[in-house]
Formats: sequence, C-alpha cells, structure tokens
Amino acid sequence: MQLPEDFVRGTRQLMGETRFNSYLEAFEKEAPVSIRLNVTKGRFFCDILGDVTKEPSLCYMPVAWCAEGYYLEGRPQFTFDPLFHAGCYYVQEAASMFVTHVIKWIMENGQWKMETPLQMLDLCAAPGGKSTAMLSVLPEDCTLVSNEPIPTRAQILLENITKWGAKNCIVTNNYPRDFKKAKAKFDLILCDVPCSGEGMFRKDPATISEWSVQNVEKCWRLQREIVADAWECLNPGGIMIYSTCTFNTKENEENVRWIMEEYDAEVIDIPIDPSWHITGSLLDGFEAPVYRFIPGITRSEGLFVCALKKRGEWREVRGKRNDLRQLKCLSIDGMQELSTLRSAEGRLLPTGRKNSQLSTPTADLPYSEALKYLRGEAIVLPADAPRGIVTVTYKGFALGPVKNIGNRANNLYPKPWRIKTTHLPTEPVEIVKLKIKL
Repeated sequence: MQLPEDFVRGTRQLMGETRFNSYLEAFEKEAPVSIRLNVTKGRFFCDILGDVTKEPSLCYMPVAWCAEGYYLEGRPQFTFDPLFHAGCYYVQEAASMFVTHVIKWIMENGQWKMETPLQMLDLCAAPGGKSTAMLSVLPEDCTLVSNEPIPTRAQILLENITKWGAKNCIVTNNYPRDFKKAKAKFDLILCDVPCSGEGMFRKDPATISEWSVQNVEKCWRLQREIVADAWECLNPGGIMIYSTCTFNTKENEENVRWIMEEYDAEVIDIPIDPSWHITGSLLDGFEAPVYRFIPGITRSEGLFVCALKKRGEWREVRGKRNDLRQLKCLSIDGMQELSTLRSAEGRLLPTGRKNSQLSTPTADLPYSEALKYLRGEAIVLPADAPRGIVTVTYKGFALGPVKNIGNRANNLYPKPWRIKTTHLPTEPVEIVKLKIKL
C-alpha cells in the first residue's frame, strides 16, 4: 500500500521511528472487526454470553475500554443476520467505543446532580456508532440530539438510531450554526468533526487517495468553525468531547490548544489503563491529556479524543428544554405504523413521534422468512396471526411491520433499509450462536 510521501514524512517525524514502524507493520495485518452489544435488549445480551454449547466458527474477545464491545476473529456476513437488522448489536471500530469510557467517567465524576436530566448533542453523528454507544451508557432520563448535516447521511443515521431502539434520542438534520441560531443549550456535546481521515487508511484504502496537505489545512480550519458554533451551545460547566480519526497535530493538539486559549477551556484528565496502549500528546510542549489510538500500538484504527470543560458554574434548570422547532427533526416518512411498535422487550421504537402507548401483535419468523421480509418481499404469516398491522420478529426481536390480509402479508419495511443483494447464504448467519472467548 503506497502512502503519500508528504504523509509519510510528516507522520514519521510526529510519531518517531519506533512508533511509526509499528504503525506501518499494522498494514500487513487485517483490520480488526468488532461489534458492540445493545445492552438495552437484555435477552440478546444473555443469549450471546450464555450460549457456550455450540461449536463456534468465530470467537469473541472483549474490547478493554468498552464493556459491551467485542473483537471478532474474522468478518461474518452481518447483512444476512436478522439480529443485526433488529439492532441487537452494532458493527463499530473498537477505538470509537472509547466514547463509552469517557461518558461513564464524566457521569460518575461530573458536577451534575444525577436526578437532573442532562441534554447532549452529537453534532456530526452519521452513521450513528458513537450515538448508539452513548445511548448505552447515558442515564435513561437524558436526552440525546443526534445530528447529521448531510441529508443522505442523516437518513442512515435515522435508520441506525431507530433500530437501536432508544426512547431518549431525537435525530436532526442541521448545520452547527443552526443550533447556535436556535439558542439550543447542552450539557455535553460530542464534536466528532470531519477530518483528513489519516486514521482510516488501513480500514478504507480509498481515503489514501483523498489525502493531501491542502486537505489537512482545509480540515483544521473547518473544525474550528464547527467548534466555535458548538461552544456557544455548551452550558457553563458543560463538557465538549472533541474527536477526529486522524493523526496530525494541526487537526488534533493544535486545535485543542486553540480551544483552550480562545475559550479558556479546561482539559479533563480521563483515567486510562496503561495496558490499553493509548498514546498521549505528540505535540512538543503540549502536555494536556489527550488520547490517540494508533494501529499497530492499540488494537484499533486511528482516533484522537480530548474532553474539554467550559468555564463557569453549571446551574440546574428544571423543566428547561431546548425548543427544536427551528431545527429539522427527522422521522420515518409514511411509516406511522412504526410509531406504535414495541420490541419484544417492551421498548417503543423511536420515530420522532411521542406519547404513543399502543402496541401491535407480533408474529415470529423463521430465518428464511426473516430474510425475505428484510428484502422487502411479501410473506405469509401463520394461520392464527391476526389481520391488520403485525410486528414481525426474529427470535423475539422486532424487525418491523407488515399488513396481514390473510393469504399474504404486505411488506411495510422501509425501502431504503432493505437488503439489496439477491445472493442469499445457504446456511443461517447468526452471530449470537458464537461462543465468547473471555
């Protein structure tokens, strides 16, 4: 794999010879594959931990900084596992799961009274990995606004948030300046800003051809514009988590230093275990606690994270909620039926519609019928299934709605979510059958 000369020269100088050689050696190995379990769907979690009688084709190893995360030995065909579509787990790069460790520490050591619902914003959230990770560790009474500025990516975000099944999340499609204009205020803001993508070179070789010195310059300037808008939306005493998936200091330490100087921000020291092999600051003279994941050193792709606190005293304002009427909030168009769906665990699937206490009858599907449903085909339900709107499930986990008319059930699964391929596996792909190696 041919890396750009300017990148090699600058990154070798930044990392030092030994660390850079370890990074280069990582390209000779397959990128690790990891998943994060959806702990809100408790039965799935028990099944995957408890099913140790089957002979596994893959094994799980835990991600050290995320209790719900596991590495896989190999990459199964997630597309053909109905439980993947049911939101029982999320396929996520291991370093990105570090946000759960950060949020947990903040929740346990923050200044807020825990009976006060917090409001959080994930500003650049698509495809939804970090948002679903945060939803797993945030208290249930907190509200997360999960935002994506690009409309097509916002629809993907909506799909993933909906399948995850959280009740306390609102998906929006706005630019950072729109939140400032709406005078929205948050206690926690995640700025996972667009970047030059150096940390993705191994996982996504296409990013190599997109890299240039000019793009790095463009990115760090854009990142400061995003932070400037977001900082105005942060409550006094609130915390911003700044992250990129790149290595250079211009987009990382130098931007953090700029935030500290421009806004008198305080960098928060998040304790980590030395065995995680997370790298600190690589900028000469900059000693603030930052967290850099480097392939070949940590078992992950590249990531940079820093948590910064806004000066001032946090004040509890009971009943105060952001007025989102000026913002574009998304729901599933034409899918009113989904607003009444509850999963097998009793959780209302989020669609942007509130106050629905209704539920629909369910019908469990075998593997082959579940795939047909996910492909958008009409299916036939058991003879005793009721007429009308029915939630079809797989192993008890909700997939979506159909309209049962007796001789067939018309498929109401959203078209953009459907499996496109016509080549189906001959044997069921079920990740939950695999034994965990602890």
